[in-house]
Amino acid sequence: MRLRRGGGGVAARGGRDLGRRSGRDRLRDMAERRVAGEPLEHVLGWVSFAGRRWSVGPGVFVPRRRTELMVRTALTLAAARRPGVVVDLCCGCGAVGGAVLQALGPAPAVRLVASDVEPAATRHARPNLEPLGAVVVDGDLFAGIPHELRGRVDLLLCNAPYVPTDAISTMPPEARDHEPTVALDGGGDGLDVLRRVVGSAPSWLATGGSLLFEVGTGQTAAATALVEHAGLVPRVVTDEDPEADDATGGTVVVATAG
Repeated sequence: MRLRRGGGGVAARGGRDLGRRSGRDRLRDMAERRVAGEPLEHVLGWVSFAGRRWSVGPGVFVPRRRTELMVRTALTLAAARRPGVVVDLCCGCGAVGGAVLQALGPAPAVRLVASDVEPAATRHARPNLEPLGAVVVDGDLFAGIPHELRGRVDLLLCNAPYVPTDAISTMPPEARDHEPTVALDGGGDGLDVLRRVVGSAPSWLATGGSLLFEVGTGQTAAATALVEHAGLVPRVVTDEDPEADDATGGTVVVATAG
């Protein structure tokens, strides 16, 4: 009996030692990944956005804090017009659409469909969004969105890439080396993907529905011209005071269907 008890004690201590070693190994691995330049959010496995942690990982775009302006703008619109259908294009990990859905209330009161062309992104978007009642699809922009939603979308969110191709090399290495190029590269002037989104948006938006997308401050004139050309009514929303606690330096274009 003493031998069995003694053996059990050694095994227990060995298990605790193994757990401590495993914990140290994991911490060392995380530190090495961060020192090598991997984004902290990829190392941790989550990003804090709009008051909640969302799952992210290698090969997935990390939502920026400035994009919280899109969420706040969408919720302001929702206060005036209760949305029934929300679509989140270029959804990445799903944080933008998920934050809006979480604030508005769960399905079926609000139907959210989120889409991304990057499989690594939708692998994280599904566990982030499906518990909220949302549907996540794989596809290029509107390709995976159910056709039955044409003309019925109240809020069309799109955090599309808008970095000009030549400017990607100037981005921090955490972004240019570890986030997918498809989530960063907006073409020559940064608006190639948004041209496609804005051009197709009128057929998807309900009357009075709005498309929201983020751009750089130097792109607002070109972006609003795209919106007007598509027959939508543009409005630009910015953070008025970058030093304010809730300001993030974002610029969001709102395009509303008449």
